[in-house]
Amino acid sequence: MTVEIAQDSAGHAMQPEDTPELRALYKAFQDNHLNPLWTQTGDLMPEHPKPKAVAHVWKWRELLPLAKKSGELVPVGRGGERRAIGLANPGLGGAAYVSPTLWAAIQYLCPRETAPEHRHSQNAFRFVVEGEGVWTVVNGDPVRMSRGDLLLTPGWNFHGHHNDTDQPMAWIDGLDIPFSQQNDVGFFEFGSDQVTDYATPNVSRGERLWCHPGLRPLSGLQDTVASPIGAYRWEYTDRALTEQLLLEDEGQPATVEQGHAAIRYVNPTTGGDVMPTIRCEFHRLRSGTKTPNRREVGSTVFQVFEGEGAVELAGQAHKLEIGDMFVIPSWVPWSLEAETQFDLFRFSDAPIMERLHFMRTMIDGQAK
Repeated sequence: MTVEIAQDSAGHAMQPEDTPELRALYKAFQDNHLNPLWTQTGDLMPEHPKPKAVAHVWKWRELLPLAKKSGELVPVGRGGERRAIGLANPGLGGAAYVSPTLWAAIQYLCPRETAPEHRHSQNAFRFVVEGEGVWTVVNGDPVRMSRGDLLLTPGWNFHGHHNDTDQPMAWIDGLDIPFSQQNDVGFFEFGSDQVTDYATPNVSRGERLWCHPGLRPLSGLQDTVASPIGAYRWEYTDRALTEQLLLEDEGQPATVEQGHAAIRYVNPTTGGDVMPTIRCEFHRLRSGTKTPNRREVGSTVFQVFEGEGAVELAGQAHKLEIGDMFVIPSWVPWSLEAETQFDLFRFSDAPIMERLHFMRTMIDGQAK
């Protein structure tokens, strides 16, 4: 066993003198599957987060052709279940994890194709950056998927997808798979080989019940862990962002920062996040707006929905266009800059960090 000599903050050695007896002690530790804390303090308790995951950008113009080629070569059915291509963070050793807590993937469904039903403990959502024609059926409720929509599949809900058109469709999936896997909480169960309802309603049953502003059905007074709304529609997201900026023009303090409107998707039964492990937001920057430099504990993923701009990650600028995705690991500094009106969808593990009281934020060097 190699003995690493730990030092305190002043550079003083914290180990006794190297002797045969000490080496025998370390050998006994190794034989008994033990590790002494005093040789590892810097790794176990760093002064600030030092993520293995790295900031990275995936370009939509490269992702989408690969998904299309997968549609030509790879069937959807039992075993593979989904034609989903996970974004593998370059710092995480090849695992299909976009961060230590989050999974992000591009999923592709061919014309007239069905992805069979299953359910799992992991929480999931879908966000559509382009296309339409697919319905996701969640616990028997067919939910239309269209551009700009956020679709939810909370943990342990049966779900499958069917494409009712002659055109393929792609979207992004977000899940808490890495968090679930590392904590050994995952369960999985096959459902029907098809989907339980091939209907194609414009509005799902969940929306008909829950999507009336300020109103809650008396049949749904019990709070739910995840949102009962299956789809958060683009028309409402767009309207909310537009109104924030209009109010800003009128001198009302309606935006997060000057020229920066944002919304958080919420569970109407609690007012909290849509799912217990994942936060979803949407951001709109006016042309020319630059956000402050931020650091946050936890992981964040963005996808560009509309417009052009750039993200600065750890001091390096990356130009962005529609569909591009990028990950921001814990405590990596970042900021956004808009060339045109710049719309971005965001999801993160913030509910986990906040509930466990690990969350910290720094904006332009100031703790928040």
